Amino acid sequence: MQDFFRDVAHQIEGYYKALVAITPKFLLAVAVILISWIIASRVRAFADVRLKKRMKDTLLASFIANLIKAVLIIIGVLIMCRIIGLNGVAKSLLAGAGISAFIIGFALKDIGENFLAGILLAFKRPFTVGDIIESNGVKGKVVMLNLRDTQIRSDGKDIFIPNALLIKNTLMNYNRGGRLLQEFTIGLEYGSDYNRAMELIREILTDDEQVTDNNYQNTAVVSNVTGLVVQLNIRYWVKTSGLSTDGKIRSGIIVKIMEALKKEGIVLK
Repeated sequence: MQDFFRDVAHQIEGYYKALVAITPKFLLAVAVILISWIIASRVRAFADVRLKKRMKDTLLASFIANLIKAVLIIIGVLIMCRIIGLNGVAKSLLAGAGISAFIIGFALKDIGENFLAGILLAFKRPFTVGDIIESNGVKGKVVMLNLRDTQIRSDGKDIFIPNALLIKNTLMNYNRGGRLLQEFTIGLEYGSDYNRAMELIREILTDDEQVTDNNYQNTAVVSNVTGLVVQLNIRYWVKTSGLSTDGKIRSGIIVKIMEALKKEGIVLK
């Protein structure tokens, strides 16, 4: 029995010495990862400002800055592993157990897939900050392209779509080139002066400062006749802004058209 307790005490003493021996390395490893995180964050902020000044595409600039931060953090993690001696352990586990490598690879599959998709989106640039896009049943304004996902804002909510989904599925950009198409339909009483109505609408679109006609066709045409109602379809382009996405410009133009048609005695249906 004494031998048993002596062996237990010996083992506990060994664990204690090992813990004391590894504590400085552990503290140094924690310090390294914290310093790496701070340096990476500051370098990311500096690079973001500098790149946005030099590049026209703010989306690509932000993505590159985030990529630099991620690389610096990974370097810090590798240094941390080397300090506490995990390199040999990790290699042994991967070399001795193929199932471990399979599990790790499967777990990181989505992260790697979204990361690579983010790189493709950053350099292919199907959209930029402020563009209104629709994909996977979600429509909103692009806020930021991250390493894993794309952040868009819709109805006051921030929505994060994995980058891989944007690559794999259909992506619609509603205001490519800084212009956004808006349209609506109004009904006129049968027998009204349709030509005069369309002429008035075109004049309103031409005079409105928010509407652009530079190489964009703004139209007001008869689109359908149902019963005693003649439908006019109005299509016009506006410059991308905060107002163009919240319906204020569209609402203002509709009100102007309704008031102008009313003054002319043209009855709306």
